[in-house]
Amino acid sequence: MRLRKYNKSLGILSLIAGTVLLSGCDSALLSPKGQVAMEQRSLILTAFGLMMIVVIPAVLMAVVFAWKYRASNTEAKYSPNWSHSNKVEAVVWTVPILIILFLGVLTWKSTHALEPSKPLASDVKPIEIDVVALDWKWLFIYPEQGIATVNQIAFPANTPVTFKITSNSVMNSFFIPTLGSQIYAMAGMQTQLNLIANEAGTFDGISSNFSGRGFSGMKFKAIATPDNAAFDQWVAKAKESSNQLMTMDDFEKLAAPSENHPVEFFSTANPDLFKQVIGKFKMNHGKMDMPMHEGMDMNEASHAGAEE
Repeated sequence: MRLRKYNKSLGILSLIAGTVLLSGCDSALLSPKGQVAMEQRSLILTAFGLMMIVVIPAVLMAVVFAWKYRASNTEAKYSPNWSHSNKVEAVVWTVPILIILFLGVLTWKSTHALEPSKPLASDVKPIEIDVVALDWKWLFIYPEQGIATVNQIAFPANTPVTFKITSNSVMNSFFIPTLGSQIYAMAGMQTQLNLIANEAGTFDGISSNFSGRGFSGMKFKAIATPDNAAFDQWVAKAKESSNQLMTMDDFEKLAAPSENHPVEFFSTANPDLFKQVIGKFKMNHGKMDMPMHEGMDMNEASHAGAEE
């Protein structure tokens, strides 16, 4: 008796604790602020609803069958020799097949419609932002405005933004959950992402791919300004900084590993810096592919390639 009361009390406390903890959760994916994120939410909810066509009846039938065929129900039909039903087989196979076919067509269409590199339809000229994933911070270069920032970006609401993304070290992933798709950042390669904010606000940006010790602090803010005038004010604020990012030496100093790096502005930035970051890996590619001598380990091979 005491054990039963203890288990009941523990269950109630667990339910209350779970409710309190979950009340503080905020699902960014289900609170979209951009066109791409809204279409992705629609896809998620549609897929969820289709799966519930199978899940809900299965759960209900499990309860109904357990109640109807309980040991104390002497009026329940007893069929010890039953082994097959064409009706049951038709339902069990047909419904899932139809759902899978519908999901397949839906996924195929949405995959092409939401292709990250596909420009968004708009009468407004897109803003280009070059993104470089560093250890452990984000560098943003505005080639048209001639500025650069660390861990903060801004762009006008209802204006498409074209992100060109790469990494200066390990693979990373660029993600603004309330605006849409994540896309990987890889050294020596360029990926592209097109997003748009449907309203003004400040949105959280994160790295969604583990990249080492400082990964948890690799976050940034994406500010969607109400209009172009507010964006111009933000650019003017960045130009007031005394920091400059013109040479690869400036870049390498900034790229040194740091954790929880503060927001930083550069009044002047080399518009070709993004290409130079990608190019340095391509230049080293041939050297790193040199064959190792017998007995030479990877570190020795790397030093040999650097000296060459």
